[in-house]
Amino acid sequence: MDAKTQKSEMTRAAIVGAALDLASADGLEAITLQAVADKLGLSKSGVFSRIGSREALQKAVIEEFGRRFIAEVFVPAMQLPKGLPRLDAIVQRWIVRMRDVEVKSGCIYTAGAFELDDRAGELRDTLLQEVTRWRAALRRTALQAIEVGHLSADTDAEQLVAEISALAMGLLHDARFLRDQRAAERAQSSWLRLMKSYKN
Repeated sequence: MDAKTQKSEMTRAAIVGAALDLASADGLEAITLQAVADKLGLSKSGVFSRIGSREALQKAVIEEFGRRFIAEVFVPAMQLPKGLPRLDAIVQRWIVRMRDVEVKSGCIYTAGAFELDDRAGELRDTLLQEVTRWRAALRRTALQAIEVGHLSADTDAEQLVAEISALAMGLLHDARFLRDQRAAERAQSSWLRLMKSYKN
């Protein structure tokens, strides 16, 4: 990669990162080319030349959030054996990430879902694709735990994924809105009890 291309890629990453900060604080609708330009000390046309339209930037933010989320929560857990060790690691890492990152900055998956739930269009489709991809990865991991005998054979993987997702949303609600300092601790206790109920 030559120096010019490298600088351009770094600038694009900075633009997406700044836009992600805006979305985390104020929602996806807070993202505008001008707001990002002001945040970075760039011109609006400079932002446009590297990213394109406002909607392209919003979509890039959703994809970047997904990339960071998967890299932090899912990828490290793949080093563990298939089954419950892997599923447990994913959920535990998710709880830690929510406690250390998303409780402070917000969660694009959760906040974005409420923001876009009744709004058809490409932005909603992009977010839906990211969330669906994440839930499919969780479901595959749950199915592997059933296949290797760590979870009961009659476990409904879709139900388990729904319960894990509800646990995550509850943690964010209680920590961010109720400002419950023990929300992550409660979520972990709920997960341990939930996991026990599905074990063989």
